[in-house]
Amino acid sequence: MSKWLKAGILFYLCIMFFGSFIAVGILITGALEDTYPFITDIKANLYYFFAGAIGGSLRHLYMFCSHYMKDELRDYREWIMYIFYPIFATGTAIMAVILIQSGILLIEFVDFGFNRFLNKLNAVSKNIFKTNPQQTNNPESNKKQTESW
Repeated sequence: MSKWLKAGILFYLCIMFFGSFIAVGILITGALEDTYPFITDIKANLYYFFAGAIGGSLRHLYMFCSHYMKDELRDYREWIMYIFYPIFATGTAIMAVILIQSGILLIEFVDFGFNRFLNKLNAVSKNIFKTNPQQTNNPESNKKQTESW
């Protein structure tokens, strides 16, 4: 990886990390609510969004620095992970809070990471949307079930 690409990724992750703290501070002060009144309606979701950005960028800042110190930043394909992971974490944070608040997803711990959340979400979705193994193997059973609908 070139030095410019490394510097760009480090700058991006720092902006995501510190910028999200600044954005949360602006939300707390209410400075934007006079200019943009719709902020009041989505303020809670913005907190979750920026919390996800803080967590995702912090994790990847750590990973980037660890790989940099070990001189392991040679694969050009890895820069995609450093760029998009904080973005994935923002959406995942909002989705996690909505699913937990709705009662669909029950998590008994507060601090969870992106990968653990996705593993939990995958397990829950498999349980919710699982099919009966007999129905998928027996065409007559499937035909009777579709006729009853």
